[in-house]
Amino acid sequence: MSLTLCVYCGSRDGDDPAHLAAAREVGRQIGTRGWRLVYGGGSTGLMGAVANGALAHGAEAIGIIPERLVKKELGHPGLTSLEIVDSMHERKHRMAMHADAFIALPGGIGTMEEIFEAWTWRQLGYHRKALGLLNVAGYYDHLLHFLDVSQQGGFLWPNVQELLLVDDDIDALLDRLADEHMRLKAQTPPDQPETGPGGISPEI
Repeated sequence: MSLTLCVYCGSRDGDDPAHLAAAREVGRQIGTRGWRLVYGGGSTGLMGAVANGALAHGAEAIGIIPERLVKKELGHPGLTSLEIVDSMHERKHRMAMHADAFIALPGGIGTMEEIFEAWTWRQLGYHRKALGLLNVAGYYDHLLHFLDVSQQGGFLWPNVQELLLVDDDIDALLDRLADEHMRLKAQTPPDQPETGPGGISPEI
């Protein structure tokens, strides 16, 4: 099955070696599964690790990065293609248009903002694409607890947490994303708004 996976992750290595190892493994599996990578275009940290892993195992790797961040994040010189855009919003929109599914690995506030925005777009019906959170070594345990508290406090719609697939096992999460992608692709719900290019509503 051909699938383009949008990966959100940190531009730093993090202190736990498990995070960098997980990024390399996600990249490797993108390649061995015959998938394609789209990500933020950087060469450092987990971003660079996932791209290098994908490229080393035969995957196409598409990076999308704002011009002002090319120097800060050291745009990856070895990608299949590197799109330089004008703004952060254009970056995220272009990544979403390329993607069939999204996954977040460990990262900072930028990573969390990206997966939360994609999750919000899904909740509001602006796309119908699978979303995953890879909870490496318990990195997102506190965030997941906060989401439970938010649900209990009445600030999350019922079942919204079910839209985000969470797992600490890379194989299992990638399999679940592939299955969810196929399930969503097969559905044609009448109450969903028309989507635009790349399966993303032009309203965002």
